[in-house]
Amino acid sequence: MARLADYFVLVGYELDKRGSRDGQGQILQRFPEKDWEDNPFPQGIELFCQPSGWQLFTERNPPTFFVAVLTDISSERHYCACFTFWEAVESAQSQSHSRNGEEEEEASASHVQPAQLFAPKSLVLVSRLDHTEVFRNSLGLIYTIYVDGLSASLENVIGNLLTCTIPITGGAQRTISLGAGDRQVIQTPINDSLPVSSCSVALLFRQLGITNVLCLFCAALTEHKILFLSSSYQRLTDACRALLALMFPLKYSFTYVPILPAQLLEVLSTPTPFIIGVSSIFHSETQELLDVVIADLDGGTVTIPECIHISLLPEPLLHQTREALSMILDPELEVADLAFPPSTVSAPSLKMQDKEIRAVFLRLFAQLLQGYRWCLHIIRIHPEPVIRFHKAAFLGQRGLVEDDFLTKVLEGMAFAGFVTERGAPYRAIDLFDELVAYEVKRMRAEEGSKQKILQHIKELAEQLYKNENPYPAVTMHKVQKPTEGCYLRLHQRPFPRLDEGTVQWIIDQATAKLQTAPPAVKAEKKCMVPSGPPIAAIMERNGSALANSARRLEVVRNCISYVFENKMLEAKKLLPAVLRAMKGRAARHCLTQELNLHVQQNRAVLDHQQFDFIVRMMNCCLQDCTAMDEHGIAAALLPLVTAFCRKLSPGITQFAYSCVQEHVVWTNIQFWEAMFYCDVQNHIRALYLESNGENHVDEEGKEGPQEEKSALEIASEQRRLWPTMSREKQQELIQKEESTVFSQAIHYANRMSYLLLPLDTSKNRLLRSSGLGDVESVSNSFVTNSIAGSVAESYDTESGFEDAESSDVANYVVRFINRFVDKVCTESGVTNEHLKGLHIMIPDIVQMHIETLDAVHRESKRLPPIQKPKLLRPSLLVGEECVMEGLRVYLMPDGREEAAGGNIGGPPLLPAEGAIFLTTYRIVFKGTPSDPLVGEQVVIRSFPIASLTKEKKISTTVQTDQFIQEGLQLRSCTFQLLRIAFDVEVASESAEVFRKHLHKLRYPQHVRGTFAFTVGQSPKQAMQPKAKEKNPSLRTLSKNLVKNAKKTIGRQYVTRKKYTPPAWEHRSSQHFQEDDEDEISVSEEIDRSTLTPSTVIKPSDKMTMSHLVERACCRDYQRMGLGTLSNSLTRSKNEPFRISTVNRMYAICRSYPGLLIVPQSIQDNTIQRISRCYRQNRFPVVCWRNSRTKAVLLRSGGLHGKGVVGLFKSQNTPAAGPSQTDSTSLEQEKYLQAVINSMPHYADASGRNTLSGFTSAHMSSAGKWGSIRASGRMSNYVLNMEIGSRLAGKDLLSAQHNGAPSEASFLRQHRASLYIIGDKSQLKGAKPDPLQHWEVVPIEVFDVRQVKASFKKLIKACVPGSPSTDPSLTYLRTLEESEWLSQIHKILQISVLVVELLDTGSSVLVSLEDGWDITTQVVSLVQLLSDPYYRTMEGFRLLVEKEWLSFGHRFSHRGAQTLAAQSSGFAPVFLQFLDCVHQIHLQFPMEFEFTQYYLKFLSYHYVSNRFRTFLLDSDYERIELGLLYEEKGERKSQQVYKSIWDYIDRLNKKTPVFFNYMYAPEDGEVLRPYSNISNLKVWDYYTQEVLSEGPSYDWELVQGQPEQVEEVDRQDSSAPQTKRKIIWPCYDNRSRVEPDAISKLLEELHNLEAELGQVPECWKDVWDKVKASQRTETRQEVSRMASSSLLMSSSLLPHRRSLGVYLQESGVGSTLNLSLDSDTSSTSTPSSGKQGGRKSTSNLYSQFQMSESENRSYEGTLYKKGAFMKPWKPRWFVLDKTKHQLRYYDNRNDTECKGVIDLAEVESITPGTPTMGAPKTVEEKAFFDLKTTKRVYNFCAQDVQLAQQWIDRIQSCLSDA
Repeated sequence: MARLADYFVLVGYELDKRGSRDGQGQILQRFPEKDWEDNPFPQGIELFCQPSGWQLFTERNPPTFFVAVLTDISSERHYCACFTFWEAVESAQSQSHSRNGEEEEEASASHVQPAQLFAPKSLVLVSRLDHTEVFRNSLGLIYTIYVDGLSASLENVIGNLLTCTIPITGGAQRTISLGAGDRQVIQTPINDSLPVSSCSVALLFRQLGITNVLCLFCAALTEHKILFLSSSYQRLTDACRALLALMFPLKYSFTYVPILPAQLLEVLSTPTPFIIGVSSIFHSETQELLDVVIADLDGGTVTIPECIHISLLPEPLLHQTREALSMILDPELEVADLAFPPSTVSAPSLKMQDKEIRAVFLRLFAQLLQGYRWCLHIIRIHPEPVIRFHKAAFLGQRGLVEDDFLTKVLEGMAFAGFVTERGAPYRAIDLFDELVAYEVKRMRAEEGSKQKILQHIKELAEQLYKNENPYPAVTMHKVQKPTEGCYLRLHQRPFPRLDEGTVQWIIDQATAKLQTAPPAVKAEKKCMVPSGPPIAAIMERNGSALANSARRLEVVRNCISYVFENKMLEAKKLLPAVLRAMKGRAARHCLTQELNLHVQQNRAVLDHQQFDFIVRMMNCCLQDCTAMDEHGIAAALLPLVTAFCRKLSPGITQFAYSCVQEHVVWTNIQFWEAMFYCDVQNHIRALYLESNGENHVDEEGKEGPQEEKSALEIASEQRRLWPTMSREKQQELIQKEESTVFSQAIHYANRMSYLLLPLDTSKNRLLRSSGLGDVESVSNSFVTNSIAGSVAESYDTESGFEDAESSDVANYVVRFINRFVDKVCTESGVTNEHLKGLHIMIPDIVQMHIETLDAVHRESKRLPPIQKPKLLRPSLLVGEECVMEGLRVYLMPDGREEAAGGNIGGPPLLPAEGAIFLTTYRIVFKGTPSDPLVGEQVVIRSFPIASLTKEKKISTTVQTDQFIQEGLQLRSCTFQLLRIAFDVEVASESAEVFRKHLHKLRYPQHVRGTFAFTVGQSPKQAMQPKAKEKNPSLRTLSKNLVKNAKKTIGRQYVTRKKYTPPAWEHRSSQHFQEDDEDEISVSEEIDRSTLTPSTVIKPSDKMTMSHLVERACCRDYQRMGLGTLSNSLTRSKNEPFRISTVNRMYAICRSYPGLLIVPQSIQDNTIQRISRCYRQNRFPVVCWRNSRTKAVLLRSGGLHGKGVVGLFKSQNTPAAGPSQTDSTSLEQEKYLQAVINSMPHYADASGRNTLSGFTSAHMSSAGKWGSIRASGRMSNYVLNMEIGSRLAGKDLLSAQHNGAPSEASFLRQHRASLYIIGDKSQLKGAKPDPLQHWEVVPIEVFDVRQVKASFKKLIKACVPGSPSTDPSLTYLRTLEESEWLSQIHKILQISVLVVELLDTGSSVLVSLEDGWDITTQVVSLVQLLSDPYYRTMEGFRLLVEKEWLSFGHRFSHRGAQTLAAQSSGFAPVFLQFLDCVHQIHLQFPMEFEFTQYYLKFLSYHYVSNRFRTFLLDSDYERIELGLLYEEKGERKSQQVYKSIWDYIDRLNKKTPVFFNYMYAPEDGEVLRPYSNISNLKVWDYYTQEVLSEGPSYDWELVQGQPEQVEEVDRQDSSAPQTKRKIIWPCYDNRSRVEPDAISKLLEELHNLEAELGQVPECWKDVWDKVKASQRTETRQEVSRMASSSLLMSSSLLPHRRSLGVYLQESGVGSTLNLSLDSDTSSTSTPSSGKQGGRKSTSNLYSQFQMSESENRSYEGTLYKKGAFMKPWKPRWFVLDKTKHQLRYYDNRNDTECKGVIDLAEVESITPGTPTMGAPKTVEEKAFFDLKTTKRVYNFCAQDVQLAQQWIDRIQSCLSDA
């Protein structure tokens, strides 16, 4: 029983303080005046009566009522029910009487004036029970008695109220009366552990809504500050009560003030969490609170400050809770969309709804905390149970370690209280206990079914409702209420002073009565608390199925059993798989269980290798454990690390713990506590099981199969028996338990010292305490015997504490253990004496352990190191030398998926361990994959140093040993990437030296430092003898310096004078200042001055001339008939062009060749002047002429601004004077006019692409031509537009102008003779001028900057540095963003346009940028497309030499080959050109003599600096270095090729690697490739790699390998031989493993020749013979089967012929497939015979012919006379020398042989005569007869020569026989 109310208080306004600003309240009277012993009077009530401050009002307000809550110091809550009404305040004079009640009445009667001010007065009940309604009624009754002047005595009523007692719980109803004719029924809840909420929860949801309340709920549970605002006090109280009710079964233990008075507002800035309500008057004061969640009940909002993050419930619980709440609060939502909604959705009463909401939250807690009892550790049972909760295990088993919300809840105070209150094993249980124990299964099953969930909620709600309202309300309340509006009465006397004596007397009487009454015993129904089902994860992570597959666990088990059976090789193979499996929790558990099985009697001695394996597995197992160890892995390993050991020497044993210390979990004190409690629980359980066992030995046999009792069950049993035991028995149990805990504490002090003291204690290595250890910094290494010593060193000063003493490891460990022992022992009630003893023991334990460790450490250092794989040396080129010996590194996988064995599959070749070598030419990695399953393979990745584009430092983790290591990422423009991590043994200095050398070799100070020059030089011969010594100290890398790599490489360099340009006046003259010393200008951006050479080359002109004539361009000029040199000297006038020697000294333009083609009519000195109008003096010169239309292609640099304007000025404008610019532009026009005049105006006989008008224009004289042109000003414009539109990629026919169809306008007779293709940005002012013969086509081109940027992106797309995490950045997306293909598209588009213009007879001048980048690309491509000669190997070489090398493409500058060019970066202009050629090659595979491999070869070597061909920026620079003509005089050393062309020729002779077997050109074909991006393909050169041998472009390096492999195969002939080969896409070189058919046959032929000892024949000869025999057959058969010949025609578009050529063998019927490219193996399927492949019988044996040419078989058509009376028929005859027979067939495609004449039977061959029926047209001499032993054959050939050949062939066969 309890008092209904403890105190009654009357509080009024303190009138004395009226003058002060804030009014105050004062307690006028309180009853009882003495405090109750069990419940002192709470302080500060007067503040809570007027929470917004005591004020006087000018009008009477109606009475108010609310309940405030005060919490006292012992955290008991007092409910203060405040009933407030207003009384008039008298004027000052009557104030003196106001103390006395009787006088007051007289005084108030004398006043007539109503008072102006009203003061509040409050009646307050203070109670520990929360019966709001009873309080409201009782105080209302007192007010009614006072205000309506009822007869009842106030003292009596108050006395009764204070003495009324009611039961606290049990569901009883109690009717009370206060003695004023009233009656109330008080209902107590059945179970007081469940909160009573009446309908406050439902109201809270109404006010704030579902999401907001959930947010507040989570905020309260995760200990945030919550503030409610409302203008109603009662609502604040309700809201706070509701929030607490929702938190059940957790209890809120922080500040809880539902109504906070104004004077106490500063409480809001307290640092602790709280739930507080404040009147919304103070809204502004709450604004500056930064960390408070504010809920405005009136506005329905919840405001969360930015700095606060509220963790919400874990999914899927959050979603399920929301759904359930919306079903209850908004039942209409479900049926809102129905066509026929049910007529009424019955809404439950507010009280019921309230309970349903609470049921949802109750379910939520049951799901959240399900299985919590399985994680309780009971440490002591007697005298009081001590219980701890294993938080980490609970989170781990629920799978919610990452979940913020649950973690915070478990760490919170509320949960700690929950464990204390509900952890006890033997107590009364309530609804929550039942729910969490018995209903979890049901909740799991019902998930997803709304109806069932709703049903469950309703059932729970029913129980909650029953708890508050067990009986239907039978009796009605009867309480008098005051009359309406009574508070407005004018003459209301003040509240009377009560008589203390009367009240006190009533109280005393009641107290006396209570004391005599027997005490009410609350019968608690205690029982054992059910544990419920074990924990299940809240949400099955989808990955778990995969991770825990039985197969993986099988692997773990097998590996461990192999280790213990000493099958080390097997174990080694499985180890990587095991280490990978350790990511999964199941595998880690499996490991601990398996290891447990191998421990006998707490000890397992292993040998070194076994020990190493076990330690590695343990480390791997632990490295994924967090410090919390939520899955109990570290806990399971803890006993094992002290069990596994190895003998180091007699008497010294090393245990596993010394090798697994590097894990953060050992420094986490919570882990040790949980472990300790767990062990203690087991021991205490054992203690009671034993004592039971002694008593019931006989029973145990029967009980055996039953489950063992859990610790909690035992504890519950013990608690039940405790009261029945004797004192002695109780003491004995307490004693036993205490000593159990104590012995465990000693045990743990030992264990902790094992795991905390490092192996090498001499080092002051500090352990990372849980405060310091951030998980990343802890390197999870495994300390194997090889690095057991070095590990400690590397950590010498990892984290130094400031204070000196702590740097001593022993002290630190002692302090750590002491802290632990103090905590656990006090918690588990160890006696003080024992605790002191422990503190004395701990330093001794640590000291002893340090001594044993020293010995172990000493011995472990003596162990031999583990063998690492030996370094494989790479093979080097002749003349290539190692600069740095191999540094041991790991090659890490990058963003390419192929080699890493990831999603694509295949073996994981990377990471590989090996070494990185730096040679004078390349960076080479060579090693073997770390994965032992592919460990036999060799991995090579390399690239030339000169191609390095980017180097950056990275840090990376190598899988095998988890050190974070420093590494480098090297990127090369040969599309290769080396991501290397240096091995632990490589000192960082070595890595730095490596980088420095790399940089030095990559950017030599001068071109002479590049590999092409230094290759193979002996130290003495620093320079080529030919070149003039500029400075004797210029030395190249000499060998001794190379070997001694650490020294700096000493070289000095030529100092160069800055050239001062001559004044403008002298520019035109030929006299230049002469210096004695040559100057080489390598300035960054070449200004005009440096292009005018300061000196003229000295050697005599004659010599220079003869050299110049040999240059490629000169050979080409002669080939095209653009004049020979002798011709130009004698000036034959009929040639329109001449070869000018004006630039032979490179005086006019340094970047042009010495000999140039210019119009015949232009003098050399004019050229000098013209050249100034063009950038870099690159004036227009002819580089190619169309042999048919005689149109010429010219190239030049862009025009200078002045020149442009001058060029397009009308000539007629009178000039003020012959200014220089004017005369220049005149000469310029003259020059262009001369070019135009050179074009013969004749009609194209074939009428190709022309209109009739066109021919007439050609025929007419120039004058006529001019007048025609003048008339058609518009047409020029049309053409101009039209070309522009073509470049814009628009459809041709779309551009119509003046109604003329554009196709016609393109080929109008008014076509210009010369088109100038210039840059749009430069030609801004130019207008088309009808009087000119030329036309300017402005186009937009990209500059070199864009090429650089695009190339960078292309490399990153093709060879990404790391796997892309962003799913939007796929390979194709990044490729598109690089815009590389759109640049290729642009170049091809311009080129095709120029080709068409040239083909229709117009000349074209390409004049873009400086004339050496995009101009060169376009000009080269135009020639390649227009002239088949350039599509041969010889022609392509000539094209590159002429257009790229002679015309000065700046290879060194663009390739950043020297230090000076480093900043300009790499711009792959030439690569872009080769890519364009590759695109054309793909579209016209039969038009090129060379293969794609040839293009890749050039792409690789133009940046590799292996050859000198692509060094320097122009011929001038090459001559200056003595490169250009040195070859003649010198005896070339055999091995070192200086020119790439020599090398290609040499290689081409040996092997057909560059030759395209499909080469079958059509005469004079002009190619017009498609240039749309959809037609372009990404070049496989960018994406392919061969890890087995490195890049295949250094042919010597990869040659020797396949043979060795074959030898190995031959040796183990015992094994069954299989023909199958597995080809890994990024590992094997496919063309070598699986060559195309022809290469294969040529190789077999070669092998056969070698076996037969014959002189091998060149592959080219063999091929040509096969082709020749093909051709003769073709020629003869053409009349009959032209259509089927695949080589001759094709069903594809006219200029796109088929991509495959098939040579078919006959007889056998197998097909020979000629692949497109020797470099990519034959993937296309062999054709079927019907496809038009010709069957040629001779081919069958042609591969096996002897080398002499006479031995070849001979075949052809002969007419043969049939047997008697049969006509002559043509037959296909084959003379077969090998089989010695003459066979014949119906026709050449026939496979069935019609007859055979055995040559052995032939007697003679005689000339024959025509007989009847013979072919008429044939001459007589074409007949011959063959006489055999059986009959005479009559033959007739097509003509006499053929007949003679046949006779000779057969004769020779006979004579041979």
